[in-house]
Amino acid sequence: MIHETPAAARQLQTETPESDLVVVGGGLAGTCAAIAAAREGLRVTLVQDRPMLGGNASSEVRLWVLGATSHMGNNNRWSREGGIINELLEENLYRNRQGHPYILDTILLEKVVEEPNITLLLNTAVYEVEKGATDEITSVTAFCSQNSVRYLLRAPYFCDASGDGIVGFLSGAAFRMGAESKDEFGEGFAPDESFGSLLGHSLYFYTKDVGTPVNFTAPSWALKDVTKIAQCRKINANMQGCNFWWIEYGGRLDTVHKTEDIKWELWKVVYGIWDHMKNSGEYPETETMALEWVGQIPGKRESRRFEGDYLLRQQDVVEQRAHDDVVAHGGWALDLHPADGVYSDLPSCTQWHAKGVYGIPMRSFYSYHIPNLFLAGRIISATHVAFGSSRVMATCAAGGQAVGTAAAVCLNRGCQPRDLTQGDALHDLQTRLDRSGQLLPGIHPVDSDDLVASASITASSKLQLRQIPASGEWLRLDSGWAMLLPLPQGACPSMTFEISADHAGQLQAELLRSAKAGNFTPDERIDEVEIAFSEGESSIEVTFQQPVSRGGYHFIKLNEQPAVRVRLSDQRLPGILAVSNAFNKAVATSSVQEPPAGIGIDTFEFMLPQRRPDGHNLAITLSSALDVFGPEHVQHGPARPTEMPNAWVADTEDKQPELTLSWADPVSIRRLIIEFDPDWDHPMESVLMTHADEVAPFMVRDFDLVDGDGNVISEVRGHRSARYEQVFADARLTEKLTLRVLATHGAPAAVYRVRVLS
Repeated sequence: MIHETPAAARQLQTETPESDLVVVGGGLAGTCAAIAAAREGLRVTLVQDRPMLGGNASSEVRLWVLGATSHMGNNNRWSREGGIINELLEENLYRNRQGHPYILDTILLEKVVEEPNITLLLNTAVYEVEKGATDEITSVTAFCSQNSVRYLLRAPYFCDASGDGIVGFLSGAAFRMGAESKDEFGEGFAPDESFGSLLGHSLYFYTKDVGTPVNFTAPSWALKDVTKIAQCRKINANMQGCNFWWIEYGGRLDTVHKTEDIKWELWKVVYGIWDHMKNSGEYPETETMALEWVGQIPGKRESRRFEGDYLLRQQDVVEQRAHDDVVAHGGWALDLHPADGVYSDLPSCTQWHAKGVYGIPMRSFYSYHIPNLFLAGRIISATHVAFGSSRVMATCAAGGQAVGTAAAVCLNRGCQPRDLTQGDALHDLQTRLDRSGQLLPGIHPVDSDDLVASASITASSKLQLRQIPASGEWLRLDSGWAMLLPLPQGACPSMTFEISADHAGQLQAELLRSAKAGNFTPDERIDEVEIAFSEGESSIEVTFQQPVSRGGYHFIKLNEQPAVRVRLSDQRLPGILAVSNAFNKAVATSSVQEPPAGIGIDTFEFMLPQRRPDGHNLAITLSSALDVFGPEHVQHGPARPTEMPNAWVADTEDKQPELTLSWADPVSIRRLIIEFDPDWDHPMESVLMTHADEVAPFMVRDFDLVDGDGNVISEVRGHRSARYEQVFADARLTEKLTLRVLATHGAPAAVYRVRVLS
């Protein structure tokens, strides 16, 4: 028994975990920052004010994780974020391709608790910041509502990934809230007051058909007449969760201090909508449906944005401006919402896409005057317009990984975040990020510790693409379709397609490419031809006269001709796609983006692939083989298709392909990294949507690693991740290392990169 006599006062129990980095905020940005730093050897305390990790991706909010891929609805081919967020999404796909909302919670917790260097504090909110004489943060104080413990957290470095920026705010860091004028940065898309300058919060709900009639009586405070809400015209009984992203409110209010008021208004709307669906008589299919879940906290989009040495802006996104200090990438549209949200008569969002992905500089990931404060997530240094793109969760996660890695470089070098923007420190940071799978647009750091640079690389075979064989299916050319093929510089090979025509006629074909190398927007026509076809089944040969002046991906496009069907292939190949002139209504309104004049946005057409189980290639035969899949590509990055496939791909008939690295003298191997093909084009949405595969069909499944004496040093079975990494307890001395592929998940074996570190 405990019996306390009266006291003048009592003190909370206080704990003081030792840390090298304190990360405040356990959304995807903070979680990835903590994992990245811990894997680099730092002691990390991760502070999260909710009972679970994930933020808007968690089961408390249930928003799907998206980033540069944009539901495969833009021209950013092979653009999914790499590194830790890819690891999380791959695992979620494997365990949860049905999109259940609770599984990602468990994966995030699993990945964090498996890191011995992370101390995780859930249900713990920071409320105080202490600073030193030179404005650096010395400690933050937090309180856990569940165990009544006060935490005094000291560290040399802090990361604010809290969403509203509690650490930055309390430390006095400069921030912005709302939209800049068009004039400040020359941003043509900057909104006016009628549109509003803040994005609001959203709250979702799930329903379930229970098979028996269910009555519903709305609470007294529910909205009485939702028919006055223009967006309610889009409701149907099949909608769930983040299909209701447009239930948004709060953009005219203080989205920090008025969040509880905003939540109540969103509850009114949600229960009013469900009352209308159940009791108006307009939705008879809801008779046996019940509310299964309603969000208890709103998903926040925007509040404070803190100032770094550089504010990301509209032109960085649209023009894909180069930054020497790039540490992450983005690719979501410039996506702004009217401040009146669900009560607005305007469209619920306005999305303008760029022609490709863009880089985010290190200068946007720290406060410009709090010297040891990193920024991650939606609070990074960006204008309101650029924030419309950088705010989405997969982009935030990539930034979090950059910050966690940067903290390790700072600790190792005894420097501050600002010191990482140039010179050896920047090269160190970018090399570590590149090793971990992060995409750095335009930057390909030379890894001086990688022994593969001095190796001779051979393979048992390589794909020389001459034909993608036909299957039995046909595709009608109701829109333009193209094969996206990597063509070397020189004469363009002729290409033969199998067609079936309702009647004789003419078919136009075009050879297109992106004006900017590495993009996948067909904004430059190289050549065009017109081909006569006859009724019935036949073959047509497409021959372009103009040479390929710059090697890289080109679109061999068959323009719209509804009288013609073209033969498809069941064969899937790494780095090869069929795309069509189409649009995804989730992120666009037309197959051609046509913005108003004067807002600084490009006009261009979308060329989109289909999702599996669709997404078949067009059957095609080339007059000369494409020799672009050799083993030499594993010697360098990037580890995904960009200007070229950048991969070794084995011949389709090679049943046990081998890739061999040989050195003139034995080398000492302590760490091995192999980067396989996880289908970087697949968005892997984390919740609600279902997916055709648990593992990408391009992934190597079973393989052995064999040394120069023929000893099998590793047997790997059931592999399913973009990265395979092995650290040897004792260095392996060998003059040869062979990757022997025993099975894949469907497509020919492919490897993007191999690193051998001593």
